[in-house]
Amino acid sequence: MQYVKLGSTGLDVSRICLGCMSFGLPDRGVHEWTLDEEASRPLIRQALEAGINFFDTANVYSDGTSEEIVGRVLAGLARRDEIVIATKVNGAMRDGPNARGLSRKAIMTEIDNSLRRLGTDYVDLYQIHRFDPGTPVEETMEALHDVVKAGKARYLGASSMYAWQFSKAQYTARLHGWTRFVSMQNHYNLLYREEEREMLPLCADQGVGVLPWSPLARGRLTRDWDTDTARSRTDEFGRRLYRDGDREIVDAVARIAAEREVPRARVALAWLLHQSTVTAPIVGATKPYHVEDAVASLALELTDKEIEELERPYTPRAIRGH
Repeated sequence: MQYVKLGSTGLDVSRICLGCMSFGLPDRGVHEWTLDEEASRPLIRQALEAGINFFDTANVYSDGTSEEIVGRVLAGLARRDEIVIATKVNGAMRDGPNARGLSRKAIMTEIDNSLRRLGTDYVDLYQIHRFDPGTPVEETMEALHDVVKAGKARYLGASSMYAWQFSKAQYTARLHGWTRFVSMQNHYNLLYREEEREMLPLCADQGVGVLPWSPLARGRLTRDWDTDTARSRTDEFGRRLYRDGDREIVDAVARIAAEREVPRARVALAWLLHQSTVTAPIVGATKPYHVEDAVASLALELTDKEIEELERPYTPRAIRGH
């Protein structure tokens, strides 16, 4: 395993982050394909044994049961000071007013709920799960700063938004002497590269770590375009992210993988890891080979010709994922 600093911090994280949206009770939340605790445990153990120390979840994943499973499993397998736990806040956790968003009330409520579910006194990285246009950015950034000063989070991160929104949040925090974001978890892969226009240059300039979500495009980069899976049949959000014109890119991944005699996932992840702005892709797993391919991608060096072949078919598209 390789390790790298998270942005301009002194925190060492593995170059592969295990995405934990796959773990949670299937009858809770919106994902019917998630794994319960018994099925999740071997994959988390496998990740730890491979040297992965970075685990990302969110309060909304499977209605909080992802945090519960991740917290219990990690507590039984690793020392708390050896792992980096990241979670998120913003999505609705119940019905009624103040049930979501980034108000002071919501943040203070949800950090305590997340810590209780995770069974820990603090999270290493507390991330806002998208931008909240309904709350003044000053209120959000001060509340997050207070979470850090209370010892409930070590660092702060953000997730998909427009570069101007991220810049505004960072400037506001700096202006008031509050804690700034050290990472950006954004939508970035071979099928969606709009982040290269504004967000990635901003992160590079400001020393912000980049943690791409959906690095394999909801699995589309790992299989033939028309292949049907249980997740693709029920993933309404994923269906809105990509389009038929992406088939040429998927075919390029398949050609290079066949020539290299490696799984397609390794090629797609190797391309992402080649990008100088990327700190650690967030890779989900429901089968052992998902973890194996993610780790093995670190050793796959693509040639300039292969990179050009993968990138050439891409065309600009509408913003997706914010």
